[in-house]
Amino acid sequence: MSHPPPHLPDVRGRGFAARSALSDAVRWLESRTLPLPAEAVPPAEAAGRALAAEVAAPADLPLADRAARDGMAVAAEATLGAGGYTPILLIGAQAVPVSSGEPLPPGADAVLPVEAAQPSPLGVEALDALPAGSGVERRGEQARAGAVLLPAGRVLRPQDVGLLAGLGVERVAVVRRPRVRVLLAGGPRGGHEADAALLSALVRRDGGVPEVRGPFGRADLTDALRAPGADLLLVCGRTGLGADDEAPLALADAGTLALHGLALRPGDSAGLGRVGDVPVVLLPGEPAACATVYDLLAGGAVRRLGGRPAGLPYAVRRVAAARKLVSEIGFAEVYRVRVTDAGAEPVASAAVPGLAALARADGFVLLPAQSEGVPEGAEVAVWMYDAPAEAL
Repeated sequence: MSHPPPHLPDVRGRGFAARSALSDAVRWLESRTLPLPAEAVPPAEAAGRALAAEVAAPADLPLADRAARDGMAVAAEATLGAGGYTPILLIGAQAVPVSSGEPLPPGADAVLPVEAAQPSPLGVEALDALPAGSGVERRGEQARAGAVLLPAGRVLRPQDVGLLAGLGVERVAVVRRPRVRVLLAGGPRGGHEADAALLSALVRRDGGVPEVRGPFGRADLTDALRAPGADLLLVCGRTGLGADDEAPLALADAGTLALHGLALRPGDSAGLGRVGDVPVVLLPGEPAACATVYDLLAGGAVRRLGGRPAGLPYAVRRVAAARKLVSEIGFAEVYRVRVTDAGAEPVASAAVPGLAALARADGFVLLPAQSEGVPEGAEVAVWMYDAPAEAL
């Protein structure tokens, strides 16, 4: 039977002699996850993907002066002095009907709106005087030829893919979606359904393609870790101190167990390693702890592989702590909270949050390892689950 390397002993039944700092784990994973290669897809399939290369305007946009509203294309000087009591008659080519987006005819430099154009037996009466450019979108007003429209790394929004389609782009280079294999460790003692659903949803949110396998015992988990085709491996469950917590040993069998045990609550039994060049994250099986380790560690790797900003995909709201938040120096601690008129109110303890508490929470407060806690009334930063970060 193989074991972790000497600096990472089998902790089952004995406890962790030392735990790695969260910041060290983040750096280890950052150094092993770079954006994946690009692939070309139609614009309609590119929403939510990161651009692999900038997109520049192929020509002035628009290419010529055009109507910015429906009405009559006119020469502005021909409307000088026009008003409701002093209409000016425009005949023939002096007033040409145009729809929004149509090029202006020669000699026209303004568009008389429909409500200011009174039909007449002889032509059209202008009821308003217009300055040159009124109702007109000038050539190059949106962008000049060569101007960057969408920078590399941009996570494409619906309006962005609409722009690409409008430019006539048939295929656009985007970073390939990371293939994230979720391996469930352990036998039939339960909890796998919640973990599988939770991690699959988080991976999809972050632009990855999840694939769930298992649950596995140690030998089968070792084989599953060695299977090709994944860009990132997430092993969920059996990472702790019990006799059947064999996920770290399976990782050591299949590849390298780089660290096991984090100074993080919840989530202190998490670990990192690799199989070949593929990074592996060990996540606790308790769903709320699993979500914590995903948010603070694995999620950044998924986003980075897919070319997205690696930071937390949540907006921050600063509010007062509704009551004291206790923290032990040396441990980063996560409190799930509800945000009320009273401030940030914990819905459970940091050590044992529970999945129901996770579902009730509006967000979480992360207390750094050097913190001794936060007194009631002190300002805290809440990462809000339902408020996406502006970068996404």
